[in-house]
Amino acid sequence: MKRVPYVLSLGLIVSAVLTACGGSDGDVATPGAGNGNGVDVGTGTGTGPAAQPMDLTILHVGDHHSNLDSKSKDLKLKTGAGAAAGTVTADAGGFPRVTAAIEQLAAQSKNVLKLHAGDAQTGTLYFNRAGANGEADAALMNTVCFDAFTLGNHEFDKGDSNLKSFIDLLHKGSCKTPVLSANVEFGASSALFPAKAPGYVNKSVVVQRDGQSIGLVGLTIASKTKASSSPDADTTFEDETVAAQREIDALRARGINKIVVMSHIGYDYDKAIIPKLSGVDVVVGGDSHTLLGPASLETYGVGSPAGDYPTRLTNKDGKPVCLVHAWEYSQVVGELKVSFDANGDVTQCVGTPHVLIGDGFTVAKAAATEAQKASILADVNASGFLRVTAPSAAATATLQPFKDKVDVFSKSQVATAPQELCSRRVPGGVGSVDYSRSGADCNALGQVSLRGGDIQQLVAQAYVDVANASYGGADISLQSGGGVRVPLKGNVTAANVIEVLPFGNMLMRLEVTGQEVKSMLEDGLQAVYGGNSTGSYPYTGGLRFDVNAGLARGSRVANVEVRDAATGLWGVLDMARTYKLFVLSFNANGGDGYDTLKAVPAARRLDIGVLDADVFQAYIDKQAKDPVSGLPLLRPLDAALYSTRSYLGPQAQP
Repeated sequence: MKRVPYVLSLGLIVSAVLTACGGSDGDVATPGAGNGNGVDVGTGTGTGPAAQPMDLTILHVGDHHSNLDSKSKDLKLKTGAGAAAGTVTADAGGFPRVTAAIEQLAAQSKNVLKLHAGDAQTGTLYFNRAGANGEADAALMNTVCFDAFTLGNHEFDKGDSNLKSFIDLLHKGSCKTPVLSANVEFGASSALFPAKAPGYVNKSVVVQRDGQSIGLVGLTIASKTKASSSPDADTTFEDETVAAQREIDALRARGINKIVVMSHIGYDYDKAIIPKLSGVDVVVGGDSHTLLGPASLETYGVGSPAGDYPTRLTNKDGKPVCLVHAWEYSQVVGELKVSFDANGDVTQCVGTPHVLIGDGFTVAKAAATEAQKASILADVNASGFLRVTAPSAAATATLQPFKDKVDVFSKSQVATAPQELCSRRVPGGVGSVDYSRSGADCNALGQVSLRGGDIQQLVAQAYVDVANASYGGADISLQSGGGVRVPLKGNVTAANVIEVLPFGNMLMRLEVTGQEVKSMLEDGLQAVYGGNSTGSYPYTGGLRFDVNAGLARGSRVANVEVRDAATGLWGVLDMARTYKLFVLSFNANGGDGYDTLKAVPAARRLDIGVLDADVFQAYIDKQAKDPVSGLPLLRPLDAALYSTRSYLGPQAQP
């Protein structure tokens, strides 16, 4: 049984610091019991008003990954009365639009929470070419002034010290957004060890709206962060379910009966743990870059939704839970409206994933006529989710100095991709683990469901080809799917190349046996199907295999073949032979769960000392030139070169 909430008494210091991040009614937030430094800051023992029903609006984003600019997007919209939907290009997304949409939506409701579900950092040049790492992201987040931000795995990409610096930037102005993670434990050597940085990262926070207390609990994907990012060696991550339940119980013991879990653990994992949690009411998720909403999102050309917005589930108590995600890259602002009864139980939840676009439209490479624009806007309004939003002037001004730095860095065009090089971490059709990541056009083609992402495969092939041309040769390469961040289409700039591979990894050459190659592939698949990490899926150059994800670990990969670079012929992997593997230092050191590579001794390792993006650029430079533009042409590889030759999903039987 849930308990009646009471009002928390706030100390003057906490009130002065945190009121800037309050909701539309000016209520404040206080760090929750069990916060990062073990001190219950700002809580009191006063009694609150009688329990009463409450309507709450949650506005949320996640996984913006330093995507601060808007981008051109092709939509399927009607351009005339009775006309069939055609391709209409619009300016879409961008953080200034996120800021504007949240401001507008917040003004329409009384009790509002503004939440960010993690992975603010890394992914574009704004992260590391526009000032200090994450400086631009922090500045734009502060134009929203979120009520809470949960740590994603990519917040740890540059180690704990860089994360502390990012939090300092986030707290630089008047908005002191609470940073949450209930399951991270910073080691004694970490810059974020609680004794060194008290209150920097809290396990939970309590906010008040309309005299009612709401508990917010943060979660960070555990195994993926430790394996795939770079937290300090003695910083650890507890099991997500255990940590979440402990913090929920602590909040409920204080009389707080409305609990929102901000979980950066992925949509499928959210669905798995919600039935195991008692007392949870709402989950605002991130990590999996999942688009939720009606099937018409695909009809309109937005993307392929993985489920309903909100997804309605039931917790361990048998009570309703509302689960939402807001896709990726500053394209969607989620608006969830939740009704609670006097006991704090959810009675209703409805919402909209607002897809943010501008009001300038192009049809057949020409500006839409007034008549076309009228029809387009009518169709936009009919969609129920497309939202015409002018960028916030203040956020645009905040972004400009960072934009100037990025523009100076690189605008040169280095290639053209006439056909989209689709991005997909894991193969599989409708309903599979990573289907919603790819755009509607790529999914319609079908090949990404059969063999995975084109851009991931191209990067893996680039490593082999460049190694053989310049770095002493390689038989095979490995690139985990999640390390390749964006697709490519049209004109490709130097900046775009770095956005494909934004993490600055150096390449190594390892001498590995055939048996180690087989184990390496099994490691990657185990991390996907046993560890909830789509980013680990193996893409290889010069190596191909069949995958049956429904089998047990050690048996998922079969019929492994190696290509002879000199002859182009394929032969069976020799378990006793030694092969030269070109691989990122990150994976060579066990990142993304590649434990077999981590165990390769020093005598069989060579640090090549070349950057992944530079190798990809070198590959691009050697491609055949487009006769019109004179730029190198980037196209999907021949199907025979794709590493996943055939794929059966995790429910498939042999």
